Amino acid sequence: MSEQSVPDALAAFSNHLAALAARAAPRTVGIRLPFMATGMAAALAASSPAGAAPAAGAAMPHHRSTVSFTLNGERRRADVANRTTVLDWLRQEAGLTGVKKGCNEGACGTCTVLIDGKRMNACLTLVVQCAGRDIVTIEGIAGPGGALHPVQQSFIDHDAFQCGYCTPGQILSAIACIQEGHATDEASVREWMSGNICRCAAYPQI
Repeated sequence: MSEQSVPDALAAFSNHLAALAARAAPRTVGIRLPFMATGMAAALAASSPAGAAPAAGAAMPHHRSTVSFTLNGERRRADVANRTTVLDWLRQEAGLTGVKKGCNEGACGTCTVLIDGKRMNACLTLVVQCAGRDIVTIEGIAGPGGALHPVQQSFIDHDAFQCGYCTPGQILSAIACIQEGHATDEASVREWMSGNICRCAAYPQI
């Protein structure tokens, strides 16, 4: 960046996300944007010294942070580059490959995880935003002895998948949809699950 400082640029981006959230219909993507808007600027601002703007053409320094959070019921500490997404950390560092990488732009819902009980796009959420939070992936919803979660069992019973690539995100989104009280009728379920795309078109069973 040559003329606009990093903090200013991040603040502008955060304001842009907040504006999108304000305009969004009450659907899944509208749930995720406020969390991003409030955490993105503060989290990324840490990657630049206070009040300092990089010189034109200068390489950005690679700053790191140590973050503590709960992952599938276990306390974890992660040393990460400040720009590391939850998606990349889960797959590459934690070995939890149940979370899938799809569009990597927050549009398909394939990478959905639960953060403090809310469904979030892991590809757009930074690990540094999750300090002190509770993260749940598809690997963390099984019951004692590995018993399937009722929603997992329901997906099997109703054949609610084909290739299965989007299934982890669909299941976690469905769990959140029920917990949020939106699974009251078919139209509500369709609306509140609309942030999760199934390219095999298994929507009727889902």
